[in-house]
Amino acid sequence: MDTFTIFPAIDLRKGQVVRLRQGDPNQQTNYSSDPELIARKMLAQGARWLHVVNLDGAFGDSSDVNHRALAKILQTAREFTADVQFGGGMHTVEQVKQVLDSGVSRAILGSLAVKDPESVRSLVAEFGAERIAVSLDGRKNKVMVAGWQKESDVSVTGMAAMLRSMGLEWLVYTDIDRDGMQTGSDFETTISIARETGLKVIASGGVCSLNEVRNLKQNGAAGAIIGKALYEGSVELADLLAAALEGD
Repeated sequence: MDTFTIFPAIDLRKGQVVRLRQGDPNQQTNYSSDPELIARKMLAQGARWLHVVNLDGAFGDSSDVNHRALAKILQTAREFTADVQFGGGMHTVEQVKQVLDSGVSRAILGSLAVKDPESVRSLVAEFGAERIAVSLDGRKNKVMVAGWQKESDVSVTGMAAMLRSMGLEWLVYTDIDRDGMQTGSDFETTISIARETGLKVIASGGVCSLNEVRNLKQNGAAGAIIGKALYEGSVELADLLAAALEGD
């Protein structure tokens, strides 16, 4: 069985660790003013990857406060020989390159991939398929862009198939209506995308239990991003990491 990876999430807004409810910037919960400390605690428990998001960038704010926080997280990750995948606010190929050059192991493209799919092809060709991912954020099977605020006319499954044809291997899929709700991810769509396209799909949005992680792994998902459930104490990171290794 292929390796299944747990990605603890650190969502950054104005330098704070936060979670949004259904992607709504007006429904925010603050969890910490020290992102580096949060990263260190996650890595000390055994996480090998962190999932970091620049929410301000996703909403169009060009402030560099979150990039300063990212730099500290990257430094801590190097101490633990761990990896960081990062998304949010990368609207040009040059911005993606800057993030990868800063030490991020995998850049996650959002609106850029929807607006300019050819950028995915060129970035995969330059950096390799392991270092580029695309985050498809869906609502009722339509791809949402601009920090989840605008609906595109592209279907999630159609977009995923097109990206696969351009050499993409890693995809993050989030059902926005479930994000931050602790109600479980969109299991059916996640697994369907993985099976139909052959992409390594990381489930995101509402993942909250050990059984869900086990089911995702057993049915072909490549990983799961866990956010609010960790911060609220609904599930322990050490237990999630153990569940991800079961059967290996």
